[in-house]
Amino acid sequence: MGSVKDLEIIKQPTDDESGIGRFHFSDRYSVFDWGEMPDHIPHKGASIALLSAYFFERLSKEGIKTHYRGLVEQGRVKPLQELSKPSDVMEISLVRVIKPALKGASYDYSGYKNLRGNFLIPLEIIYRNSLPEGSSVFKRLKSGQITLKDLGLEEMPRPGQRLPKPIYDVSTKLEITDRYITWQEAREISSLSDKELRQIQELTDFINRLITDEFKKIGLSNEDGKIELAFSPERRLMVVDVLGTLDECRFTYQGVQVSKEIARIYYRKTSWYREVEEAKKKDRLNWKKLVKNPPEPLPGRLKELISLAYQCCTNEITGRKWFENVPALDEIMKEIVEYLTTN
Repeated sequence: MGSVKDLEIIKQPTDDESGIGRFHFSDRYSVFDWGEMPDHIPHKGASIALLSAYFFERLSKEGIKTHYRGLVEQGRVKPLQELSKPSDVMEISLVRVIKPALKGASYDYSGYKNLRGNFLIPLEIIYRNSLPEGSSVFKRLKSGQITLKDLGLEEMPRPGQRLPKPIYDVSTKLEITDRYITWQEAREISSLSDKELRQIQELTDFINRLITDEFKKIGLSNEDGKIELAFSPERRLMVVDVLGTLDECRFTYQGVQVSKEIARIYYRKTSWYREVEEAKKKDRLNWKKLVKNPPEPLPGRLKELISLAYQCCTNEITGRKWFENVPALDEIMKEIVEYLTTN
């Protein structure tokens, strides 16, 4: 299905009925839209599955519809509390994925106009509580793609500065390369009503606050993150894909990144990353073909430390010791900082 998880289809969705599928979470990872990187992060898949299941179950308790059906253990679908050990397989309700047609250098979203329900909304909804170093917002401000006024800001924020109120951003989901768009364009390409657009923004705000509060309990700051949504067969908003994990969100611990941003920080120092950035400037659609040299694997110890960060956060947030022999987060992060600053 993608660079980090695979989809098993058990029952295909129809125009008016949900299907059934299973996510198989892998230890693969991806940065900078490259796709699968050359090595794997041990226990990452199970860490992501467990943590996302925790947040899906929290949303269900709040009456929010999701596509989550449970985690799979020995062929049975179970809630988190009934698992005897970590699972990296999640069963979900499936909706239709209607890909916009690529015509020349633009996409045709007219196929969404007559859809009633049971489909993926072709958007990624992003919340930003701060703008950490490396945030795409700084690049977009510098290039003139957006202005401070667009973001509701009066002055240029400093990297890491907590924003007075969250920024809610939106990008395309089903294009070759994700593209930031305005909320008005998001409404138009997805054929949303004004009411549905407001509901999406309100739901994003609720999820942001939920994730922020949960991670605050273990000393982490929720800097930004993303969610994906679909319409159920009855055209009811439904949270889909994965949420609240170190892949979907960017967290910091005492100002230090705790997410796959650790890998991004490492790779930004490489010649491969510079090639990727130059290629994207030349051809937004086919940039990957222009990159001559593939990325090298992560150094062994850094990969191990990233793995421990995933395991530790899942243990701490869910309140259960799924993974044994995991050091305290403070110890893990101190070594990560030392590694990144000396290499």
